Amino acid sequence: MDWSSYTRLTFEYPSEGVLLLKINRPHRKNAMDAILHGELSKVWRDIAADEMCRVVIVTGEGEAFSAGGDFEMVEDTLGNYDTVHRLFSEASEIVYDIVNCPKPVISAINGVAVGAGLAVALMADISIIAEDARFTDGHIRLGVAAGDHAAIIWPLLTSLAKAKYYLLTCDFIDGREAERIGLVSKCVPGAELQAEALRIAEKLARGPAHAITATKRSLNLWIKQAAPMFESALALEMLGFFGPDAREGFTAMQEKRRPVFPSSSPAFQR
Repeated sequence: MDWSSYTRLTFEYPSEGVLLLKINRPHRKNAMDAILHGELSKVWRDIAADEMCRVVIVTGEGEAFSAGGDFEMVEDTLGNYDTVHRLFSEASEIVYDIVNCPKPVISAINGVAVGAGLAVALMADISIIAEDARFTDGHIRLGVAAGDHAAIIWPLLTSLAKAKYYLLTCDFIDGREAERIGLVSKCVPGAELQAEALRIAEKLARGPAHAITATKRSLNLWIKQAAPMFESALALEMLGFFGPDAREGFTAMQEKRRPVFPSSSPAFQR
C-alpha cells in the first residue's frame, strides 16, 4: 500500500499483520485541521484494501491523541455552508467506515482526545487508554449539539444516564473513570499503553481473519441500529454552526473566558 498521499498521518508495520497508524500533528497536539479531518475520513477504506494489514492500531504522535478541531478549522465552519457540508460527509465517513472496515481497529488513547479524534478513539473495536489520559466530547462547550459519534456509541458503551451526564456537562473523563463506566475496553499505565495495544493486535493478527471479521460485522449491527440517531445528531450539530451560540462559544475559547451563550438570555426567542 502506498501511503505517500497522506501528510497528517504516518504508517508503519511494527509486527506481521499489524499496521500502526499515528495522527501526526504533535506541535498542535494533533488537533484537527481540514487536511487531517479529510485524511481520517478516507483512510479506513485504504486500510481495508491493505493486504499487509490484518489489524490496525491508531494512536497519537507525542503527548496527545487529538485535541479537537483547531481554531482555523472551527472558524472556517461558522456560517459556511460549503465547509459544513464537507464536514458532515467526512464525519459520517469516519464513523461508518470504522464500523465497516473488515479489519479490527484498536485505539491506543495516549493523551487528550476531543472532537473527531475522540470519535476515532471510541469507534474503535477495542479501545485502550492510559490512566492519565483525559477526554471530553466538547461540542456543547462550543455551542453546538453533541453530534459526531456521541449519539451512536456512548449509550451503547456505557448507559443512557452516563451518556447524558457527560455529553451535557462536557466534564472531562480520565482513563480510570472511562474504564469504570465502560466507555473504553481497558485502562493501563501510560508506560504500558503501546506495548499492550501491540500485544492485543498481534494476538488478533494471528487469529482466524474470517471469523474475526464476521464477529466484528455481527456485533456492529448494534451500532448500525442506532444510525438514525447518529444522522439526526450529526445534522443538528452542523445546523448549530449557523447559530449565534457557536460564534460565542468559539470567541470565548479564543479569549479563554466563560461563554455567555445568546440562547441562555431570557430575551432570546426560542
